[in-house]
Amino acid sequence: MTQIDFYILPQTTLEARFDFACRLAETIFSKGYRLHVHCEDEAMARQMDERLWTFKPESYIPHTLVTEPLTPKTPVTIGWDHEPEPGVEALLNLHPEIPSWFSHLERVAEIINQHQEVLVAKRACWSTYKERGYPVKAHQLKG
Repeated sequence: MTQIDFYILPQTTLEARFDFACRLAETIFSKGYRLHVHCEDEAMARQMDERLWTFKPESYIPHTLVTEPLTPKTPVTIGWDHEPEPGVEALLNLHPEIPSWFSHLERVAEIINQHQEVLVAKRACWSTYKERGYPVKAHQLKG
């Protein structure tokens, strides 16, 4: 069964959410998982793509937008309205809703910050996962 992890940030800005998403993507990649970052739309996907290039100058996370040519088994893909290719094991869900295909993956990470729109959307996601019987863990992060 898919393991669901919620990472709860104390910050209110959407920038803090993107920064943590980059750190989490780096951790997931370093553990050898293939990751798909699911965004709300193309603009958010392009913003995440840019952040992965610039968030830490000394690191590199091989990634691509799903609309670009994929090399075989690209470790990190970024998309919106796209189901990840076979072999992807983890999902970082930045979309306000849960994608219908999430249960095909081993792990799902959801990031909550104290931005009102994010709080409302992710509370609904939490409830949906719990109602469906998925194991959900909360990770309360310090500032």
